[in-house]
Amino acid sequence: MTDFVQLWVYLSSTPLFGLTATLVVYVLAHAFYARMGQAPWANPVLWSVVTLAGALLVSGIAYPTYFSGAQFIHFLLGPAVVALAWPLWQRRAALRTHWARFALASVIGGAAAAGSAVAVAWAMNLPLDVILSLAPKSVTAPVAMGVAEKIGGIPALAAVFAVVTGMVGALSGKYLFDALGIATDATGWMARGFALGTAAHGIGAARALQVNADAGAWAALALGLQVVAASLLIPLAARLF
Repeated sequence: MTDFVQLWVYLSSTPLFGLTATLVVYVLAHAFYARMGQAPWANPVLWSVVTLAGALLVSGIAYPTYFSGAQFIHFLLGPAVVALAWPLWQRRAALRTHWARFALASVIGGAAAAGSAVAVAWAMNLPLDVILSLAPKSVTAPVAMGVAEKIGGIPALAAVFAVVTGMVGALSGKYLFDALGIATDATGWMARGFALGTAAHGIGAARALQVNADAGAWAALALGLQVVAASLLIPLAARLF
């Protein structure tokens, strides 16, 4: 055990510690996820975060030290999101047919997500900067941070809220859709995917893509629409109210 601790301390000082640790933990978590039949509760992102956070906390390694290596994965988040456009392009005919419905659903869904969070936080008498940080919770974390900063929220807190929202959506989406009786045919996958992408942004879209290609494509569309809508409408709403 002592040798392992010494090895961990030594490796933590290397520049690529964060990258190596993240890849190893995620590969193991994904193998467990596959072994469990892709059960929502076994989501590899969730268990990777829990494992890495616990390891950093126990070992006393500062987050900036970890992130100095993990930032290489962070950089790939942008290309990964762009890559989600390919399955959507393959379904462009359906997109042209339903574009108006998608746009309306995106605005209504985004308003419900932001409005409900702000209303609950307001009722709980939370500080104003915390309330404003909650408004972009259903937008992917980098955009949520930018929106929160613009309207007077706390960017770091907005990122935490966004990640937690994405995890809750990815974990509970299947059970909620089943309870609502949403089918698993072509139309049902469209509804499931779009709803998950609207409420749970990139983490929800990744979960949808793992389950069904159609659901993943529509979740990617919802993610993109939420980014645009939230960037434009949340600052406007904050200025008005």
